[in-house]
Amino acid sequence: SFETGRAFGIINVLLNDFQFEVATFREERGYSDGRRPDNVKYTKSPEKDSARRDFTINSMFYSPTKDLILDFKGGMNDLAKGIIRAVGKAEERFSEDYLRVMRAVRFASEYNFSIDDENKNAIKKNAPHLKKISAERIRDELNKMLVGFDPQKAFSLMSELGILDVILPELKEMEKTPQNPDYHPEGDVMTHTLIMLSHLKKSSLELAWSVLLHDCGKPQTFSCGQDGKEHFYGHENTGAEKAEQILRRLKLPSKIISIVKIAIENHMRTASAPEMRNAKIARLIAGEFFPAELELHRIDCMSSHRRMDAFLFLTDKYAEFSSKPILPRPIIRGKDLIEIGLTPGPEFAKILSEIYNFQLENPDCEKQTLLEKIKTNT
Repeated sequence: SFETGRAFGIINVLLNDFQFEVATFREERGYSDGRRPDNVKYTKSPEKDSARRDFTINSMFYSPTKDLILDFKGGMNDLAKGIIRAVGKAEERFSEDYLRVMRAVRFASEYNFSIDDENKNAIKKNAPHLKKISAERIRDELNKMLVGFDPQKAFSLMSELGILDVILPELKEMEKTPQNPDYHPEGDVMTHTLIMLSHLKKSSLELAWSVLLHDCGKPQTFSCGQDGKEHFYGHENTGAEKAEQILRRLKLPSKIISIVKIAIENHMRTASAPEMRNAKIARLIAGEFFPAELELHRIDCMSSHRRMDAFLFLTDKYAEFSSKPILPRPIIRGKDLIEIGLTPGPEFAKILSEIYNFQLENPDCEKQTLLEKIKTNT
């Protein structure tokens, strides 16, 4: 055995390659910081230990030797009825550890339970105190909800109970942002996002965050054109930057942030794939995160206009591309542009991109031919 939480009486016991976490019965006193107890006292009483638990369904004990369930707080009854209820007075339990307001939502969404009215009111009252909780703890709860059984219910509940106002105010802005009914008959930006979440079932974390934040740039880019219709020019770029800020604030790993940012930046590009040149399609499909981008596009279409032509087109192209070798390296580099007399600057990226597209569409071209084309066009 070895200790993992000596201050809280937690011991890990190893037996036949299994690891069991054993927590000594204890009582807790005072939660001045709304995160952890000020005083911990060991006890031999399971009833006293159950009184410090968060929810009744988490306050039960089982004796394997006696095949007996010890239930002092009505956990079995709430389990049977599908209710999330705090142990004792709800307001006291939530004020002991403010993260419990999110745990209540997570359990309700994961098991399709309801939260009783007393607990809902206590959650609303304590939600503003989530500002005192570390970003890492908030992130971990959000991650579990996003890859859980029903992320749509989780985020709908957090919106209803005032939790999103505190931890993700950027999403609350989406509730007030209308959309063009020709493309989004389902309603505003948040309604669309929640429908997308309903199509996720135990998805990857990268895809789940991409779905949640893919349109977070729309509130800032909203405009109404002369045609009287809603427009969001450049919302994918604005959203990608905003998503990066949100994910860095929540301290997600850099790899996940990169994937989500790229997926959001490109989520409008996939829709226009049928009009792209073959070289551009090849570069799109060869992208490291293309599968996540394609799945984001599929769920986006399913949750709005339901036009799947671009998705089917790209699926066919992806299958075709998979049987071919990877993209060749670019023949022309920045140093080649300098050698033919061009001055380094912002135009370099555009020139290199265009000449690479030309290279892909004309695979037999030699370097000198490509350089001559650059000279002619510049």
